[in-house]
Formats: sequence, structure tokens, C-alpha cells
Amino acid sequence: MFTRRLFLASAAATVAAPAVLRAEANWPQRPLKLIVPWPPGGGVDTFGRIVQAALSAELGQPVTIENIGGSSGRIGTLAAARAAADGYTVALVNDTFAATEAIPIAGTPSLRGSLAPVTLAIDAPQGLFTHPKSGLATVQDFVAAAKARPGRLNVGVPGLGSSQHLTSELLLRAAGDLRVTHVPYRGGGPLLQDLVAGTVDAAVVTFSAAAQQARAGTLVALATTGAQRTPAFPAVPTASETVAPGFVQTTWQGFLVPKGTPDAARTRLHAAAQAVLRDPAVIARLGELGFAPIGQDGAAFAALIDKTVETFADIASVRQIAAGD
Repeated sequence: MFTRRLFLASAAATVAAPAVLRAEANWPQRPLKLIVPWPPGGGVDTFGRIVQAALSAELGQPVTIENIGGSSGRIGTLAAARAAADGYTVALVNDTFAATEAIPIAGTPSLRGSLAPVTLAIDAPQGLFTHPKSGLATVQDFVAAAKARPGRLNVGVPGLGSSQHLTSELLLRAAGDLRVTHVPYRGGGPLLQDLVAGTVDAAVVTFSAAAQQARAGTLVALATTGAQRTPAFPAVPTASETVAPGFVQTTWQGFLVPKGTPDAARTRLHAAAQAVLRDPAVIARLGELGFAPIGQDGAAFAALIDKTVETFADIASVRQIAAGD
């Protein structure tokens, strides 16, 4: 009887295996959930909503966005890591994912070990913005004010320990080891609302997140952190050409899935993302906001994550920044 049971179990597994393989090969067969670990209105949410419809069309299934903000992206990213590894939950993260890995919370697992990179989607500069009544007309004005009043300028960031916070610290160090008071928000959307209202003096956010307000004149773009000026905003200087020679620190965004997601699903998702990033309409829309499509594979994305973690860990050590500060 024992031998017969083993035989029947083996036979059942043999029959089931092709069915599983067929299901993986036909992925996706139902809607996908795209977790954006930030509230609506920030740079990650903006990119997600630009590509949402095109990604749905490429995959032949609806793609719904779920915003899960909090703890500098940790809460939403952790939700993605805990999801079933079946390809139907995807996380869209930016370099704050690397920032939270560089500044871990004691007792929490590394999410790099729980999520698999699929596609490095885009690259973009961060932006230093202010409001029209701040009295800061240029990035040189900002630096002068920071020097004259160490620690008294309020600079909003989408969370302490976020990529924008650490990029701000990198810029401040490069511009003369300046000190400001960083004010944390749950995401770029809430931060920009307060900046428009004049609640904070300035903010560092992904440039695209504030592009519309800059065009409308409700915000003033002081500088970008890219190597060159953003084509859509040629009048806005880079930090490198003004107050921090040689300084370049861009932000990136990409897709991750829970570790263990079938290769067939990861391959299909990557191909769909590449196709979307080659779509002329998507490229045009991204260009208006300062996003540059990349579309590199999971291996390249993993290498970039590791490099960014090292950069952020270094500045966190220098500035004595710890999780929860």
C-alpha cells in the first residue's frame, strides 16, 4: 500500500506539473496589483499612473494601483514582499528602497532578500524647490541663507531616511557642509501641498513631482541634481554648474516582485515594461516631466540598487542619520 501511494503521488505530480507550467506560460490570467509605497501625487505615483494603461494593454489584463504610504516607503514595500510570489503583485519603487536598506531599522529584515528586481524603468533628477514668497530666487540664495542661518531653513522631504533626504544631505555636503532642518512628510504629494502654502521654506523631491507647479508658477525650481539640465526645463540650472561642482545624484524607479515569482512571469513583465518604455506617447509624457526611460533588466537593476545602498550608507554615516531620526 505504501508503494502504491508513492506511485499515485508521483503520477499526480507528473500530471500536475504540465498544468502548472502551462499556467506560468500563460501568465497573466487575471488582474495585477501594482503597489506604490507612497501616497498619491508624488514622483513614484506619477510614473505609475503614466504607464498604468499601457502596461495593462501590453499584458492583456487590468493593472490596478494601490497606494500604501508610510515609513519612507517601508510599509508598502513590505506588503509587496509578503504577497504571494505568483506574479500578480508588483512593487514600483524608487531609490528610497535603497535608502531604507542603507539605514535599516533594528530587528527588521532586509527587503532586498525578499524582493526580486525585474526592470529598471526610469532615471530622473531630484529637484530643489521653494515657493514664490520665500525670498529665495536662486539656488545661490538658498546656499547663502543656509550659511547665514545654520539649521534654521526648513527643507521638506518625503520621509526622513528617504532618497530625497539623503540626496539633500549629499547636496548640502557638496555645497559647503551646510546644515538645515529637514521636515519629514509621508510622501511627495502632502509635502508639495505644504510647500505651495509656504509651510516649509524649500523641498527636495523628484523633479517630475513638482513640474506642473513649477510651470504654473506656484513653485520655484532652484536646481536639479542631474548631470545636465532637464530638457523640459532648460532655464533651471544643475547644482553641479552652480553651487556644488561635480555633484550628480539622480533618482530611479523600477519594478520588483516577491522573491520566488516564476521566471516566466518575470520575463513577461520585463518584456511588457520594455515595450511600454519604447511607446512614443509614453516617452513624450515622461520627457515633459524630466523622466528618462531606461528599461534595463533585473541584473542591471540589482547592481544599481547595491551601488545606491553604498552611497546612501556613506552619507548616513557621515551625517549620523539613523532610522527613526
